[in-house]
Amino acid sequence: MGTHERDGEDRGRGGVPLGGGLTTGEVARRLGVAPTTVRTWDRRYGLGPDAHTGGRHRRWTATDVARLERMCALTATGIPPAEAARTVLGEATQVAESVALTAPASPDTPPQARAPARRPSDAPPLPPARARSRAGSGLRLGDVRQECKGIARAALRLDAAALDELLEAAIVEHGLVAAWTEVIMPTLQAVGRKWESSGERYVEVEHFLSWHVSGALRRGAPPSAADRPGATIVLACVPGENHTLPLEVLAAALAERGLPVRMFGGALPVESLVTAVRRTGPAAVGLWAQSRTTASRPLAQHVAAMEWGVRGARRKPVVLTIGPGWSGRTVTGLPRPTGLAEAVAVLESVVSR
Repeated sequence: MGTHERDGEDRGRGGVPLGGGLTTGEVARRLGVAPTTVRTWDRRYGLGPDAHTGGRHRRWTATDVARLERMCALTATGIPPAEAARTVLGEATQVAESVALTAPASPDTPPQARAPARRPSDAPPLPPARARSRAGSGLRLGDVRQECKGIARAALRLDAAALDELLEAAIVEHGLVAAWTEVIMPTLQAVGRKWESSGERYVEVEHFLSWHVSGALRRGAPPSAADRPGATIVLACVPGENHTLPLEVLAAALAERGLPVRMFGGALPVESLVTAVRRTGPAAVGLWAQSRTTASRPLAQHVAAMEWGVRGARRKPVVLTIGPGWSGRTVTGLPRPTGLAEAVAVLESVVSR
C-alpha cells in the first residue's frame, strides 16, 4: 500500500484505523509503555484483542485500546496491575451485558457475537464495580503531540525502560529542538502543574522524568566539538540556580551543530564563572536563571565587560541572559532569547561572525 493510501485511511475512535486496527508496537507507543508490557497484560490478565485476524500479528481495535488506556490510567494512580485489570475487565463485562440487554440480537447474528467480552479461564475473578474517580489523576496536557501522552504515562508509572525508549524515539523523529519544544517541555510543565495542584504529591515523578530527559540528551548528543579560537560558547547557571535541564538541552543542540561548548552546570560561583571566561576566551556566554531571585544584572554586565587579547585587538564575549528569571530584568545591550530555537540561532550567528 502506498503512503498516500495509508495517510488517507479511515480512522475511528482514538485514531485507530477502522480496517485492520493497530499492531502491538503501535499500541505500545500510543500508550507510552513497552511492547512487552502490552503482551504481559494480555497473557497475564486477559487484556488482549477481542478479535483475532489471520497471520502472526495481532490487531487492536479502538475498544481494545480503550481498555488498555483505562489500565494505564489506573496503574498510574498506584493501583496494582492485577487489581486494575480486574476493574477494567469488570467494566468491560458490564458494558457488554448492558448492550446485550438493550439491543436484541438478530436471528442471523452468530452466537459468539452475542456473548459478552471474553475472559480467559485463568483471568482473576471479577470484583464489584469500582468508582472511576481514581483514574482522574492523570496529567492535563491539553492539545499536544501524541508522544506527550505516552511519555507522561510512562513517567507517572515510573517506567524507566518505556520512558527512555519514548524520549529517544521523540528526539530521533523530530530532532532535538522540536522534541524539546513540542514534546518534552509540555510534558515537564504538566508534571509541574500536577504536583503544585496536589500538595506536592508528584515530586518524585518530576525528578524521575527530568533525570531520564537528561540521560536521553547525553546519549543522543554527539561528542564535544574541538576548540576553535574565538568560537567557544560557555554555558552556566547563575549562582544559586540549580535548574540545569534547559541548559543541557541547549548544550546538546549546539553540539549537534558542531559548535564547541563548555558546560559548567548549576550554581556556578561568581569567581569560578569569571575564571572560566578568562581561561576559555569565549565568543559567547549563556547565563541561565530560572528564578528572578537568582537573575543578577550586575553579574551579566560584569561578564559582558570582560576583555582579553593583545592591545588593539581586545575582544569581549556576547552575553545571553536565558531563562524566565530574566523576565522584567532585561540588561540593556544583551540578547535575551525567549526559547531554545532562538537561543541556538543567536549563538550560531555570534560564532559565525
